[in-house]
Amino acid sequence: MIRFENDYSEGAHKKILDMLLETNMEQTPGYGVDYHCENARNYIKGYCEDDTLDVHFLVGGTQANTTVIASVLKPYQGVVSADTGHINVHETGAIEATGHRVISVHSEDGKLTAKQVWEVYHNHWNDVTHEHMVQPGMVYISHPTENGTIYSKKELQEISRVCKELQLPLFMDGARMGYGLMADGNDLTLSEIAGLCDVFYIGGTKVGALFGEAVVIRSEKLKKDFRYNIKQRGGMLAKGRLLGIQFEALFEDGLYFEISKNAISTAMMIRDAFREKGIEFMYDSPTNQQFPILNHQQKEKLAEDYSFQHWAKVDDERDAVRFCTSWTTDEANVKKLVEDIKKL
Repeated sequence: MIRFENDYSEGAHKKILDMLLETNMEQTPGYGVDYHCENARNYIKGYCEDDTLDVHFLVGGTQANTTVIASVLKPYQGVVSADTGHINVHETGAIEATGHRVISVHSEDGKLTAKQVWEVYHNHWNDVTHEHMVQPGMVYISHPTENGTIYSKKELQEISRVCKELQLPLFMDGARMGYGLMADGNDLTLSEIAGLCDVFYIGGTKVGALFGEAVVIRSEKLKKDFRYNIKQRGGMLAKGRLLGIQFEALFEDGLYFEISKNAISTAMMIRDAFREKGIEFMYDSPTNQQFPILNHQQKEKLAEDYSFQHWAKVDDERDAVRFCTSWTTDEANVKKLVEDIKKL
């Protein structure tokens, strides 16, 4: 069985494993205050072109999302998200478990717009009963989205401008950040994201690391006491250097960006094969997640040799499925899939 159902099936890049082995018997302080974490912070701040940023290493994406959101919101506030957003669909009510509501907004492609943020905010404050309703307190987006789509620089600038005007902190989930930055048509850089978001995170779990995410905070207001929140939410690793070493390896010489290209090139091979077969897609994704719409016979045939994810029922005869590539997807396996797509 060749697996395409997610982008975290494999372990970690060899450079990370080598560095972990080489440093295994080092004695360092715990909880992320060692020199490996500091090196990684400095590398990330360099790519972001901002030495004033705070960088924290957390163990996973759900911990990053819940810790950031719970640290920002007041008890009576919620976070605005696309209805397909990860925090609204795939985190088992983690945000709600902190006492906050996800204020979901319908999105056809997984992205929020500046207009939607504006409308959510003003619909709340223009309602005479607003004191009896959950107040929008921040905005959550992801790049790429759960649907593989990406924000343009113009779209992110517009959202950032509205959030600043409304004083709503803007938080970007970057679990697949590398794949968004390396996608065809992407016009955003890491430094531009750092300048337009109040807080975001760079995903390692899905982009070459064994585990771990790097939360980057620009807003001075949000920096205060953030480590208290990490500890309280279970995101602080005692052997913190295990996180620092991984991001040190990924950002020391741009490895993070280089390995992300593999996911894009292999995903485009899959996309082109389905397109040449005349198969439609649920979303126009330039990233490592592809969502072809297959009839039941096609789906069952491919499932004999490949694992992929059911995404949504389209009609009685067809389903949208997800094929997902990663930083280490084997091109030979993709070529085999391409040949089998041609036979459908």
